[in-house]
Amino acid sequence: MIAAPSSGSGKTTAVCGILQALVNRKMKVSSFKCGPDYIDPMFHEKVIGTKSRNLDSFFTDDGTLRYLFVRGSEGTDISVIEAVMGFYDGRSTDSVIGSSYEISEKTQTPVVLLVNGRGAAISIAAVVKGFKEFRSNLIKGCILNNVSAQTYTALKPVIEKEAGVEVIGYIPRLKDMVLSSRHLGLVLPDEVEELRDGLNRLAAILEESLDIGRIVEIAGTAPEIEGEAPAHGKLDRPVRIGLASDEAFCFTYADNILLLQECGAEIVPFSPMRDARIPDGVEGIILSGGYPELHGAELSGNTSMLEDMRSKIGAGMPVLAECGGFMYLHERMEDADGKVWPMAGIVKGEVRNTGHLKRFGYVTLTSDDPDSIIAGGVKGHEFHYWDSSNCGSSWKGVKTSGKVYDCGHEEGNISVGFPHLYYYSNPEVPYRFLRRCEAWGSVKKARPDERRIEEDSGRGA
Repeated sequence: MIAAPSSGSGKTTAVCGILQALVNRKMKVSSFKCGPDYIDPMFHEKVIGTKSRNLDSFFTDDGTLRYLFVRGSEGTDISVIEAVMGFYDGRSTDSVIGSSYEISEKTQTPVVLLVNGRGAAISIAAVVKGFKEFRSNLIKGCILNNVSAQTYTALKPVIEKEAGVEVIGYIPRLKDMVLSSRHLGLVLPDEVEELRDGLNRLAAILEESLDIGRIVEIAGTAPEIEGEAPAHGKLDRPVRIGLASDEAFCFTYADNILLLQECGAEIVPFSPMRDARIPDGVEGIILSGGYPELHGAELSGNTSMLEDMRSKIGAGMPVLAECGGFMYLHERMEDADGKVWPMAGIVKGEVRNTGHLKRFGYVTLTSDDPDSIIAGGVKGHEFHYWDSSNCGSSWKGVKTSGKVYDCGHEEGNISVGFPHLYYYSNPEVPYRFLRRCEAWGSVKKARPDERRIEEDSGRGA
């Protein structure tokens, strides 16, 4: 694990450089991100080429957490976990619960602490010592970021003497190689090669300033661990599920898809931006989050897809949508430039940019309806600046702060809302969705001559 005392210490740039260096050494590499963030794993897979997943102790119990870690690292030589926030920072200001520290303990992962040395000298030794002694932990080394070779040479013996932590290298100031959130989240196809070139330059620098071999050795000290796969239902026959997958809908947890497949789904990717229709033979659709607000013209202009959505969802095809997918299903959506576009019209109302995060953070969702897709509860998170005039009231959301609010539309086979769901927090959620798809598909197959419903089938949820 590459961790740091706080956000803004340079973890993302350091991790990407280390991953690239390991890939360049012809190692098979898996990477993980602590917390619910989609963007770093997506970047790792698209640009660096590692198999990347999330690890989140809020979403899952300990056995499932370890199972997902073990499964995600299968077939690779080394796993690198990028920590989140400060190493000990948890879900509340006074707790380590949900922290990267907790993940390292539960997975028995050795930790390398990345310390931003800009504007500091021997004080860095105090920081490292404080982190090493604050709790019993697995900190095995440290890296000095934003320091010169001269400063590193002077501080290395001091830190090792005062803090008892091995210093395994430094990262010089890299003004033109710092990865911005824009690059991580909005990588366009023609940018990939340019970013790869930059990461290869960064990896070459780190091969000189870091002891990459020592990092590999430290990773090799991790003990073998085992996890426990949670129980879930399995359909008797495969069900074809259309999964929205393009630049507008790209926030999909890889582990969610694997669980859907284990429950009996055959995943059929399609693009609401480019495809004329939902793929033939699909018995349900999933619309994940992403960046629909950046593609309003394309989404609205694909009228044949919008009509097919209205027709099939109106006819009862099950749909599970979250965040960006939920936005797409509204009557109208404001784009990033402030222009309002007609959308699918399944949900009455519109979504507009509020200019600030709405209901940001973890949430536990429940429903009073015993037949709800989320019966028994499910965990997720919200991260969006856009908000709806009709967020729904089918589900009750409870934040980790204790704040309670209503959200979500669940009516018939429609289950949509802003929260991103993490299926492994309740594996029955995807299974129930597939059961609905199986039932609807069976009815449709029993009525092969049934005509499409008329235009009034596009009524809102």
